Amino acid sequence: MASPSSIPGDDPRQIREHLLRSCDLATSHGLPSVVVGLAGAEGDLGVPEFLTFVQSALRVEDAIFRLTRERAVLFLADVNRGQATEIVQRLASDFAGRFPAVAEPDLVIGTFEVEPGQRTLLVKDVLPAVFPPRSRGPSN
Repeated sequence: MASPSSIPGDDPRQIREHLLRSCDLATSHGLPSVVVGLAGAEGDLGVPEFLTFVQSALRVEDAIFRLTRERAVLFLADVNRGQATEIVQRLASDFAGRFPAVAEPDLVIGTFEVEPGQRTLLVKDVLPAVFPPRSRGPSN
């Protein structure tokens, strides 16, 4: 697999751009989007590999941004919160099935749904929602 530093879109400054795009889709086209926070335990070597796997599985309209080795933000367009959670769980299961030497990642998943008619959101409003205090990783 690719190294963690090779994940396209790992510049956190681009998070604002994708959040604005999500708000625009919701307002202009009536399409919900979901921002997903993924947090693994610090030092878990499987999480960076899983994030690389997720990047390769996403649709063109979706995006992933690595914040740290064990944390990332996903932008999933045209899905609701339940669908987004199912997508992440399916990807984790698929990852474990394709790479049996690596256990399914132990992640804390937080979501924020950008609904049609949603006011413009700020990153400072969304990140705390997808990374609540308990998301320091599964070992906490």
